[in-house]
Amino acid sequence: MKEKVKILLIALTALCVVSFAAFAETLVVKGSTTVLPIAQACAEEFMDDNPQINISVQGGGSGVGIASLIDGACDIANASRPIKDKEIDKAVTRGVSPKAYVVAMDGIAVIVNPSNSVRGLSRKDLKAIYTGKISQWSQLGGNNGKIIVISRDSASGTFEAFGNLALNKAKVRADALQQASNQAVATTVAKTPGAIGYVGLGYISPGVKAVTIDGVDASKETVLSNQYPLSRPLFMYTNGKAAGAAEKFIDFVLSSEGQYLAEDNGYVGLQ
Repeated sequence: MKEKVKILLIALTALCVVSFAAFAETLVVKGSTTVLPIAQACAEEFMDDNPQINISVQGGGSGVGIASLIDGACDIANASRPIKDKEIDKAVTRGVSPKAYVVAMDGIAVIVNPSNSVRGLSRKDLKAIYTGKISQWSQLGGNNGKIIVISRDSASGTFEAFGNLALNKAKVRADALQQASNQAVATTVAKTPGAIGYVGLGYISPGVKAVTIDGVDASKETVLSNQYPLSRPLFMYTNGKAAGAAEKFIDFVLSSEGQYLAEDNGYVGLQ
C-alpha cells in the first residue's frame, strides 16, 4: 500500500511539473553581443524571481536581433546601435513597430596586446589605422611590427557605432580580420602581439590593454561624463510598447537591481 502511495505521489509530482512547464511563458531575447552579458545576468536573476517565465538569451549581433524582431522570431532585440531607417521601413511593411529602450551606456574600448608599448591614440590615428593609411606600429612611436587590424563583422552594432564615432563612416581596410563577437576580438588581440581591436567596456580584461583615445581613458566615469569620445547607449527593442513578460523583464533591467548587474558586468548604469 505504501509503495502504491509513493508511486502515486511521484506520478502527481511529475504531472504538476509537466503542467507548470506547459503554462510557462517563454521570452526570446536576441542580438548584440555587447548587450548579451547584461541580458544574461538579468535573465538569471529575473527567472529566479519569476519561475513562470523562461527566458532564452541569444547573441548574433545587433542586425541579427533587429531582423529577428521584424520577422517575429524574438520578443526583444538587443542592439548596441540605433535602428536604421531601412530597418524601420522593413518593419513597417511587416506590421512591426520597433520601440527602443535605453538599458545602459557603454564605451567602445580600443585594445592592443599587453606587449605593445603604445599607450594612447588620437581619433585621427585610429582612423588612419583602420582605413589603411598607417600599417606599422613604428609610425605611432611603437616598436617595429605590422599592425594587425581586428574588426567586428558588418552585422555588429559595435561595428556600426565604431564606424560612426571613430571613422566618420569611412570604409574599414580590406585586410582587417573580422570577428563575430566582442569576445572573439578580445581573444584574438590577447593572442596576437601586433593586433588592435575594439570591444565594449565589459570585455576589457588583463589579457588585453585598453589605450587612451584623445588622451581619455575608456572607463565608466568618462563615459558617464561624456568625456570619452567613443561612448554610446545600449538598447533593447520590442514590437510596440513592451507588454506582458517583455515589459516585466525590461522593467527589471531598468530597476536598481538590473542596473547594478549592468555595472557589475562592466557597463555604465543609468541610475
